[in-house]
Amino acid sequence: MANFGGHAIPGTFFLLYGFWLTVKHVLQHYWRTTQPKGRQVMPPFFKRMEYIEGGFKIFASFVGIMVEQFVVDGPHAHLYDRENASWVKLMNWQHSTMYLFFGISGVALIASITIKQVPIGVDRLALSFALFVEGFLFVYHVHGREPLDAHLHSLLLFAVFAGSASTLLEVVIRNNILLELFRADMFMLQGSWFYQIGVVLYPLNGDKWDLKQHDNMMFVTMCFCWHLALSLLLVTCTAFIVWFTTTRCSTKRRDIEIGMRNTSSKTSSQKALLEESDEE
Repeated sequence: MANFGGHAIPGTFFLLYGFWLTVKHVLQHYWRTTQPKGRQVMPPFFKRMEYIEGGFKIFASFVGIMVEQFVVDGPHAHLYDRENASWVKLMNWQHSTMYLFFGISGVALIASITIKQVPIGVDRLALSFALFVEGFLFVYHVHGREPLDAHLHSLLLFAVFAGSASTLLEVVIRNNILLELFRADMFMLQGSWFYQIGVVLYPLNGDKWDLKQHDNMMFVTMCFCWHLALSLLLVTCTAFIVWFTTTRCSTKRRDIEIGMRNTSSKTSSQKALLEESDEE
């Protein structure tokens, strides 16, 4: 992650995942609110979405671990150098550990759909653990860095731990659209803030920030609030578009079905009249 691209890649992942969660949960909420109370089994379409999400988590985590371990200056799966009596690239190992737990959450998600014996909520619990591990490692990830660098990463912890706590609540409070959208919002906030960290620490225009100036720390704190407002706006707009589009499509489908029923009833009544006239 020692460059802009290293922050942009996980940032893009978290942004896309936040959009995915928003679309998925709004669709699920619409389905739940339009079905009879006795019908609770999700249709196959939603199960396929869960399989795609779980598979993507596993794949992305595997790729992340391989990149962290086997880049040119990576540890190449060596944790301790006995000759020099020192640890080998612990930053890479920490990143790999973060990816590992997100991969575990992907396995838990697929297992919760495939295996009936898996308790309800295991997928949320595993994701909560993954976010907690990410935040826990970040707490000790910035030791000895410049003040602005450490502050940027510390602000990220608010989004990480808030997402972990809300996801843990979903273990016992299922199908709550507010908690689900809040989780999506925290992922979007993480994604956009990873980009912000990359811009500050590795500016593309070459204008380096003063990492010790207090005013810069005040600015990035305010900037974090702007990112929060932006993520809330993105989640709200995405949810509205998905809900509006789904409602319109469902209304048109009902109108078509009603029209077909009316047409079929008219046709059957006409046939009955013709049969009666033939008999006379």
